[in-house]
Amino acid sequence: MTAAMLARVPLDTELVVANPATGEEIGRVPQHGPAAAPEVLAIAKRGAHASAKLTRYERAQVLERTAGTLRERSEDLAQLIVREAGKTIQQARKEVSRAANTYMLSAEAARSGGGEVIPFDAFESGQGRQGWFTREPLGIILAITPYNDALNLVAHKLGPAIAGGNSVILKPAQQTPLLARTLVSIMRDNGLPDESVTVVHGGREFVQELVQAREVRMISFTGGFRTAEAISAKAGLKRLSMELGGNAPVLVFEDADLMRAVEACVSGAFWAAGQNCVGVQRLLVHSSIYAAFRDGFVAATEALRTGDPSNETTDVGPMISEAAAEATLDSVTSAIGAGARLLTGGTANGSFVSPTVLENVPLNHSLCADEIFAPVVILESFDSYEEAIELANQPEYALHAGVFTSNLQTALSAAQDLEAGGVMINDSSDFRVDAMPFGGAKYGSMGREGVRFAYEEMTQPKVVCIRP
Repeated sequence: MTAAMLARVPLDTELVVANPATGEEIGRVPQHGPAAAPEVLAIAKRGAHASAKLTRYERAQVLERTAGTLRERSEDLAQLIVREAGKTIQQARKEVSRAANTYMLSAEAARSGGGEVIPFDAFESGQGRQGWFTREPLGIILAITPYNDALNLVAHKLGPAIAGGNSVILKPAQQTPLLARTLVSIMRDNGLPDESVTVVHGGREFVQELVQAREVRMISFTGGFRTAEAISAKAGLKRLSMELGGNAPVLVFEDADLMRAVEACVSGAFWAAGQNCVGVQRLLVHSSIYAAFRDGFVAATEALRTGDPSNETTDVGPMISEAAAEATLDSVTSAIGAGARLLTGGTANGSFVSPTVLENVPLNHSLCADEIFAPVVILESFDSYEEAIELANQPEYALHAGVFTSNLQTALSAAQDLEAGGVMINDSSDFRVDAMPFGGAKYGSMGREGVRFAYEEMTQPKVVCIRP
């Protein structure tokens, strides 16, 4: 919202934003309470009208220019990611680049996603008629985003929504609001009507008011299962799109390229300090190569440099908070108490957690079933293909899985048998490009991100049939 709009919205307090590496304050943003919801919805309703009036060309122009600004301001934005989200500078630069690509893909969706001709005369009753369908905006979309990709995951909500002519109420993570506000400011500087995106901040009661509002036609949420269940219970009759994390398995078969697998999985496990919904969490390795893989993986993990995320040579930065680091150590300690063996790591200093590798974690422990969202990996061995697939599929939800093998039949069979939203062959589970469909499998799977697919979720067909 602009300053003038904010002046009309009741404020409860201010939210202090802190650097996760140092704890220092880096900014403050207004915190809204439930009383703010009616005015926020009124602004968004006006924004829906303004967005829908933009031609597809105008939407594409806003999105393309935003992509250009992201590239021009890449270093400043990367530095903000480091300060606010704690990613290393190298990782932050890649995130800015991806966000620019997301906006370019969104511009393409605005131009090409207009609909299709319908062959009415292919049917007896349709002879003499012609027509088409267009893709029309839903209206107001409530977008709730996480802290781990605080720029690009916001881009994945805003880009397709604006391409489709919608308005957005954007509720970014409490830990990373500055990046979201900066991104929206950039879009406005590039021609987006002010009311097309309304940025808000607030707690559970405020968000519930927005979730259950009839004016909101879609909720696009990225986050945890408990929050998702609360949202779905309150939402009522509206479209839901939810990306809820996973417990990513990577299967390493006996014919895999061992060093390639080690290198990819170390990166996939500890990128963004493990705060990655498709990051490697469980490594399932064939028993014939288990010892060699384990030793190579542990050695590569111990070679990682943990520390100041602004340093060009740092590999692993902090977690988002000291509380998150403490919860991670609690999970590790619990697993060790249940019989797991600590191979490396398992220590913390403030919000920094050393990259941690465990083996012999009991299958009924939460590390084998839930998402830890931290720099923690567990190793397990298997003796047969069937056992590997059974172990991989045990959690009740999944985003991505990885498979390392030189056997084409094994790769294709695993791609079919693994219950996941995506299967990466000879790559870590964390591989993703922003054009591909992205979402979960099994429990909690609702919709897909990836620009073209999100664009379709955020629009609806309208049929036009002409009888001369």
